[in-house]
Amino acid sequence: MSTIQDRPWTSDAVAADLERAIHEHRLPPGTKLGEDELGEAYGISRTLVRAALMALSHRHLVALKRNRGAFVAQPSVREAREVFEARALLEPRTARSAAERMTETGLAALKANIGEEHAALDAGENGRALLLSGRFHVEIARIADQSTIEAFVSELVSRSSLIIALYWRRRAALCETQAHHALLDAFEQRDGDAAEQLMKSHLLDLVASLDLRNLAQPAASLREALNR
Repeated sequence: MSTIQDRPWTSDAVAADLERAIHEHRLPPGTKLGEDELGEAYGISRTLVRAALMALSHRHLVALKRNRGAFVAQPSVREAREVFEARALLEPRTARSAAERMTETGLAALKANIGEEHAALDAGENGRALLLSGRFHVEIARIADQSTIEAFVSELVSRSSLIIALYWRRRAALCETQAHHALLDAFEQRDGDAAEQLMKSHLLDLVASLDLRNLAQPAASLREALNR
């Protein structure tokens, strides 16, 4: 069985792998990301580890604490509300723009994403389903052809993953499949009004699925979390 040490790693590749582990909730908020342990897990130097952690801190996924080290970020209740308020401002209008600019290629990409999300849910891979759910939202921004907003949405979706890991109370915090199917129907009809309203309702439902009191527990072992 191969391990993560069986491939060459750059700092960017390590950052991407850690980001995926965070989004898939294999590394819950609050997990300590020790440089020595990560270096041993990936078979790389501490210099590369530090560069990867710095990159993730710029995306608000990792908190670098002086004299304590690096930890998977733990968004506060206030941050959680602010992130979803920002999404509520951006994504409904972006969904309208995506509907108006939708192409067959765009539709195919969204359908493929939903298919993968279903497969992950059926396999009980909730973390992967959450990752794919977020990608669905970023893909909508890409189709809308709004590169600046796409970058904002991508960061907000990443931070939402941490929020969901901390505060979800029911499986519906994974974007409910019917919500994505309803959006897809609006996109197929190029109905901007419907897409905008559906996205508003969808984001409200996501917030309603969170319990802003419940905290997830950090991962017990980095090596176990990263080897898959």
